[in-house]
Amino acid sequence: MSDTVPTVSVVTPVHNGGNDFRQCLTSLARATPPPDELIVIADGDTDGSWRVAQEFGAKVIRLPQAGGPARARNLGAQKARGDILFFIDADVAVAPDAIAQVKAIFAENPGLAAAFGSYDDAPAQPNFLSQYKNLLHHYVHQTGNEDAATFWSGCGAIRRDVFLKMGGFDTGYPFPCIEDIELGYRLKKQGCKIRLHKTLQGKHLKHWGAVSLVKTDVLRRALPWTELILRDRQVANDLNLDSSNRASVLAVFSLLALLPTTLLAGLTGLSIWPILALTALALASFLLVINAPVYRFFWRKRGLKFALQAIPWHWFYFLYGGLAFVAGLALHRLRQWGLTRITFLPLESADPLPSLKSEI
Repeated sequence: MSDTVPTVSVVTPVHNGGNDFRQCLTSLARATPPPDELIVIADGDTDGSWRVAQEFGAKVIRLPQAGGPARARNLGAQKARGDILFFIDADVAVAPDAIAQVKAIFAENPGLAAAFGSYDDAPAQPNFLSQYKNLLHHYVHQTGNEDAATFWSGCGAIRRDVFLKMGGFDTGYPFPCIEDIELGYRLKKQGCKIRLHKTLQGKHLKHWGAVSLVKTDVLRRALPWTELILRDRQVANDLNLDSSNRASVLAVFSLLALLPTTLLAGLTGLSIWPILALTALALASFLLVINAPVYRFFWRKRGLKFALQAIPWHWFYFLYGGLAFVAGLALHRLRQWGLTRITFLPLESADPLPSLKSEI
């Protein structure tokens, strides 16, 4: 354990943060102790979020045009003076002890490069999909390996010197994507230690609807993540990519392929119908059993009705995640053969730490 308590600079990018952003800053103002420095990067905002940041005493960096949170965080890191960079999304309200936890984590682990936490188990938005999505995130992180193989910037901290040495986030991502995962992969390749610290939590304030959820999961997570895995040949049996999730994807695909065949066989009176029906039932039972821990978690937190509602959405998640992987694999092969240039990753990594453009 180090005798010196590290200083912490909170770095938060914001683009039209609205009331969620105010709640984020309010949570930081109530933190005990408060951060040693609060840096807000107003990434082309048009709703006056930068003024809200000033109300809370933040050091504000204003960018005239939105360039994405990767670039914004890099600029904040460049300006920061703390030993530790604590990245917090503008729609996350941290727990009162978050800063204290970050200081303790790095003081007690001098060889640790980075750490991240999870959303809490009390999402702010009451609608079903917001509750489902954020509770699922909480569960996945709370059951993940503490010796992490990736990084998460929603509520994640990293030593500033390590971050700068690594070149920061890849600024080729012009919108929220997998820039934090990609940084985590680079950190692990360099032998850096990353910890999933399960008591470091923040409340996610975001409202999820069906379109926004699927669009984000597919276009900004699954497809680019598939490309990253194929490019770097690096995949861990953890978090969203653990063996139970992979097996569930295969089971959902098999069940989906089997159901119309079973129905047709039943309608036409084929003798094979009972075997097909039993196979479909076995696949559905397998999905229920292998995912029973998360369904029990939903039941404990929100009751039986919620858990039953979550099951079809969870299976749908496996379906579109699997389809995205197949599409990503196909695009990877087509690029190798020179038949397409479509990609969901930056063609070239942009300058990771560009010069500061404008500042207040």
